[in-house]
Amino acid sequence: MKTIKHLALFALLMFIADNTLAQGRVRQGKALFRKCVECHGENAQGTLSLGAPTLVNQDAWYLQRQLANFAAELRSEDPNDYFGKRMSPNAKTLKDQQAREDVVAYIKSLPPVDVQRKIRGDVEKGRQHYQMICGACHGPDAMGNKILNAPRLAGINDWYLKRQYTNFKKGVRGAHADDKYGAQMAYIARHLQDENIAQDVAVYIQSLKKTAANEK
Repeated sequence: MKTIKHLALFALLMFIADNTLAQGRVRQGKALFRKCVECHGENAQGTLSLGAPTLVNQDAWYLQRQLANFAAELRSEDPNDYFGKRMSPNAKTLKDQQAREDVVAYIKSLPPVDVQRKIRGDVEKGRQHYQMICGACHGPDAMGNKILNAPRLAGINDWYLKRQYTNFKKGVRGAHADDKYGAQMAYIARHLQDENIAQDVAVYIQSLKKTAANEK
């Protein structure tokens, strides 16, 4: 009986430890984020001229996954992925999952930002496309669904959303054998024929006027 109790206590302590680590350490993350400031900005707000998207509005779980994907070159093996190849060596400076959790914890400690529209499109067509195709996974309000591994889109730069859709459609992203979630998105993008769908959907998402709130 004592052995069972000890095992149960050990399991509980491990569960608590795992969830504590999963939250990351803000102070350590702040130091790690210094490498990111040059492109993504002091407040992780992103820099259009450098092609660096806002990070602060995105969910922690997705940021961690993409840092891991960049480090493993799941998002940078294609020679046409200029931004991925630029990001990959930076992601590799984060030595392990704990470091990724730390830097993301710091990013999520920053206040959200209100992204501005940078591209033009047909909002109504974008709404129709989004609700028919995207909303089932990313949610009717584009706030994402972790259970479905679908990231939030609201609060993300419209130009960045368009670029990623184009990358999926052209096979620049989602082609790596180990990127199973990227492969799902690439499959969908390849089978959508409307050439304006990327900007229309991105403009519609921007029109929702949602500033993504931090989830701490």
